[in-house]
Amino acid sequence: MHRISVLFNIPSPLLTEGERERELRREMKHVGVLITIALLIIQQCCVLAIEGQDDGFIKTRGIRFILNGSPFYANGFNAYWLMYVASDPSQRYKVSSVFHEASSHGLSVARTWAFSDGGYKPLQYSPGSYNEQMFKGLDFVLAEARKYGIKLILSFVNNYESFGGKKQYVDWARSQGQYLSSDDDFFRNPVVQGYYKNHIKAVLNRHNTISGVIYKNDPTIMAWELMNEPRCTSDPSGRTIQSWIAEMASFVKSIDRNHLLEVGLEGFYGGSYPQKMSLNPGFNIGTDFIANNQIPGIDFATLHSYPDQWLSSSNDQTQLSFLDSWLDAHIQDAQSILRKPLLLTEFGKSRKDPGFSTYQRDQLFGTVYNKVYSSAKQGGAAAGGLFWQLLTEGMDSFRDGYEIVLSENPSTANMIAEQSYKLHLIQKLFARMRDEAIWRRAKAVKEIGN
Repeated sequence: MHRISVLFNIPSPLLTEGERERELRREMKHVGVLITIALLIIQQCCVLAIEGQDDGFIKTRGIRFILNGSPFYANGFNAYWLMYVASDPSQRYKVSSVFHEASSHGLSVARTWAFSDGGYKPLQYSPGSYNEQMFKGLDFVLAEARKYGIKLILSFVNNYESFGGKKQYVDWARSQGQYLSSDDDFFRNPVVQGYYKNHIKAVLNRHNTISGVIYKNDPTIMAWELMNEPRCTSDPSGRTIQSWIAEMASFVKSIDRNHLLEVGLEGFYGGSYPQKMSLNPGFNIGTDFIANNQIPGIDFATLHSYPDQWLSSSNDQTQLSFLDSWLDAHIQDAQSILRKPLLLTEFGKSRKDPGFSTYQRDQLFGTVYNKVYSSAKQGGAAAGGLFWQLLTEGMDSFRDGYEIVLSENPSTANMIAEQSYKLHLIQKLFARMRDEAIWRRAKAVKEIGN
């Protein structure tokens, strides 16, 4: 813990909480942001109070997430398997265990699938026909997440064939006589789009059999995700994806105004800023980080990063250098161009990589966490990171090389907990600043009245 504290220049855990907070205040003054943030909080405090700041829903204001009137930072994880495992009541203890372990390390957000289309143990047998046992599994996930204070990001569909994905939707339409030449017709065909919209409606209007709360009214959910890693290689211009996002974002918001919405993007740049495309790791897949995230109804930007996959022939140092530049560019663009929060919703390093070591993985985690923390302490757009993926003990069949089992990976678990602590401290300081600003404002109003 002490070694990590020195590495990240954070208040030492040996200090008292008050001393840690004062040290963070001094650090924030050093970067010249404390006064600016205080002024912003003074300007916004009354607005937040009017908007119902204590309803438990995460909102955005400018480049920040807001929860109950205070800035919110997410240290989190991916666990795509939650609904799948919870659909078997005898296995639900694994969901409870992973939430308990996550919570004990300060993790506050989990990203998971709200889809399983066709195939084995589906959520959706066929368009509009649902597996109630699987839906009850998702009910349990939401109820259990709430118990442990964890917010959820729920994705509606997969770009890939696992758990059905866009290919399954296209196959369903073909079976009804639609002539479709490509899986990318998912984004263009009105019959397929109708199937997808119906699934969105089914999820948003689902009545949780455990909590009794309709999903669209449940503050346990942080955000909806349109698709996991959308790609449309048949139209590298990006027009197809752009049109699809605009239509689907409008549709989601027409049903649910409570929750945030994001696209599910990996972060590749496109034609709206062609000079930035050189930052891409050789991909042109029909998405556009800037243009896609500027669409009304998209509340925050997302980013994925897998240098070990994208630059698989490069050495570890080259991959880390790419990660450093990739994060810097997107944080700056989210802050200056998009004016929206940025969440790194997937990152990791596989133990299957040649020459893998835990030290290398910890370097990658450290790079991500340091970038998020550096931005957050300056009031910047980077709002958190979600690693891929978290498992608990006894889940060997779900291991993909990227898994983190906290009890088996003490150095990585230590870094995760330390990042949670640092972000919590910033959050707490901003909340105190907000309260002080409200008190001073009320005092000034009272003095004027006298």
